Amino acid sequence: MSVPAEDVIELVDAALAADYTRVRRVGSKIARALTSGDAAAADKLRALMRRRGVPLRASGYAEALPIDMKSRLPLIEEQGWPTVPVFLNGPNQTVVKDFLADAQHIELLSSKGIATRLCVLIAGPPGTGKSLLAGHIAAQLGRPLYTVRLDSVISSLLGDTAKNIRSLFDFVPTKDGVLFLDEMDAIAKLRDDRQELGELKRVVNTVIQGLDSLDDRAVVIAATNHPQLLDTAIWRRFPYKIELDAPDEAVRIDLWRYFLFEDDVTSPHPPLLARASGGLSGADIQTIALAARRQSVLEGHAIDTGAVAWAAYEASAGRPTPPPRGQLTSDQKRTLAIGLVREKGVSQADVARLIGVTRQAVSGYLKEGGDGGG
Repeated sequence: MSVPAEDVIELVDAALAADYTRVRRVGSKIARALTSGDAAAADKLRALMRRRGVPLRASGYAEALPIDMKSRLPLIEEQGWPTVPVFLNGPNQTVVKDFLADAQHIELLSSKGIATRLCVLIAGPPGTGKSLLAGHIAAQLGRPLYTVRLDSVISSLLGDTAKNIRSLFDFVPTKDGVLFLDEMDAIAKLRDDRQELGELKRVVNTVIQGLDSLDDRAVVIAATNHPQLLDTAIWRRFPYKIELDAPDEAVRIDLWRYFLFEDDVTSPHPPLLARASGGLSGADIQTIALAARRQSVLEGHAIDTGAVAWAAYEASAGRPTPPPRGQLTSDQKRTLAIGLVREKGVSQADVARLIGVTRQAVSGYLKEGGDGGG
């Protein structure tokens, strides 16, 4: 399909002006127009936009970002859009879809007097994909992602932290971007926390005032590992709330299929590995899967699903280790088989297929372990 001439003109004008925000906006518009007629070209265009204008920066251009006046360090960094997918359970997918629909039709909603604050609060332990989800939301909206640098924002000098936070919220309206406040609890703790100094309590008020000062189009995403520490007034200012936890079994299947089997829908192993990896985060599964693929490529052999299952079964959340090199020992196979059957409810036949032994061997392991059932 043809691209409107005005879009091409705007794209060239934005590029010559080194206006990254306009380049992304019109580039995303063109990519959406190309999707139905030339999906490959649309993907290439999106990939180019993720490069974030590195050639321009190398030639001396630097986007004006707010800085700490004392240290001269930037308070915000522009992050690229993610290149890997995000996997969410059904309820969280619904929240994200609702938010994107509201953000993409904000003018219509505002004209009817029913627009809401475009603020998303993502809570969950490390490794569950909070930053990844923020990047995907920015990509879906075609907006640059500005991540707050807390090491620069939080100052030991009284009053400077609040000034830095005001600078962040003064910056947001000047860019059609997404402001990402990671580790939100560091600047928005409960104001009745007796362990905190009065200065940090005043910082919370500054955050609240900053959120209240934004217009309908401004998008703010906050993330926290400790939602229980957030001030209640902060909660009220985030209409969209997403709680990420360890992925459920359906999501774990998708994670193994994508990261280990490169979306091969014919492999029977993802559901079995999903059972073996209960309690692990998406980041844990990604780490184990990519380690197994690297071993496979560098050593020139097929992926050893038994070794992957062992790594998943043995890993504690947040501490994944690579699959062992070489064949599993007899003791490892016995321990894994017994654990998968007794603890994870995997059938003997599936365990045999996963670790590369006969069903009779699995039955023998169970008898040795005091369980002859199947």
